[in-house]
Amino acid sequence: MSTEALFQQLKHPNPHLRNQAMWELVENRDETTISRLMSVLDEDDTTYRRAAVKALGAIGIDTVEPLVEALLNSDNVTVRGSAAKALAQVAINYPEIPFPEAGLQGLKAAMDDANPVVHIAAVMALGEIGSPAFDILAEALRTTDNIALAVTIANTFGSIDDPRGADVLQGLIEDESTEDYVRELAVSALSRLELVRNNQPPQNRE
Repeated sequence: MSTEALFQQLKHPNPHLRNQAMWELVENRDETTISRLMSVLDEDDTTYRRAAVKALGAIGIDTVEPLVEALLNSDNVTVRGSAAKALAQVAINYPEIPFPEAGLQGLKAAMDDANPVVHIAAVMALGEIGSPAFDILAEALRTTDNIALAVTIANTFGSIDDPRGADVLQGLIEDESTEDYVRELAVSALSRLELVRNNQPPQNRE
């Protein structure tokens, strides 16, 4: 199937056919594939846009640089949010590869984005990266005055398998200056984290 036909198939209502097209594009990519996928990130067609996000994530580390560029410099909020989601997909697809520092720093900067779609997607991506992003998230939680961001980060700590998460959440719960809503979220995230850690085989626990 031609590249053109594969891009058209990314719009297909059938998720199986979209997936098939995505992996064919990844396996047969050329020097234009990444830039063409990047150009789909401002499409109004949500199905097409999400398929491009997944395909960029499936390509992996080579997409990090253009995604960070779009995340930090695009005027289009949809493009910025999609770029953060694609970075999350890179982390999901390639957990065994250290996430590039440029990607971590780009997502850190994107947590200051004025638009909640973008800063929440950045936190989610950092959560997918996990332990290497831990300090970035912990620092943002300490310094942000954005309640929505604090809530999202507290929630994210409930799903990162890192023993330091419990200390951060406990500190948040005990700090009298913590907003009530953030404290409630921290309590629920802490119980989720304990559940995850208690269900692990002993050799995986720290």
